Amino acid sequence: MEAFELLADPVRRRVLELLADGERTSGELSDVAGREFGISQPAVSRHLRLLREGGLVEARPVGARRVYVLRVEALRPVGDWLERFRRDSFPPLDALATEVARGKRRRRLAAAAGGDAGGSTAGETVAGAPAVVAARLPAPPPAPVVRPQEQR
Repeated sequence: MEAFELLADPVRRRVLELLADGERTSGELSDVAGREFGISQPAVSRHLRLLREGGLVEARPVGARRVYVLRVEALRPVGDWLERFRRDSFPPLDALATEVARGKRRRRLAAAAGGDAGGSTAGETVAGAPAVVAARLPAPPPAPVVRPQEQR
């Protein structure tokens, strides 16, 4: 199976999420998947086998148990594919993140200099986002005009 096919199943995605935090035994993975998805240990084992065969995880025996670990490099093609969309679709969000970081830095510097750490500084909106960002946002669409129906 290809990585995208393996990621299509919510149980397998959850297993990968758990393994992203570090290695886990098959028993730990079965307990979580069983509790969250209501599936049996043999069903979880089938998902683990598919992930192993697909190269997304590795298993090694430790005593009588199997310990699973995520193979991050096997997910690289998925990340590369998604990066195309992130890069093309979200540049305004990158700019917003930069402006928010600048605002945080200004507040931190003002607080260190003895200024008002909690309040807005000049050039910022009430929510704390820089006014420059708000100026770049498109205006909301006009509200639809609702007219009463004519009497006949």
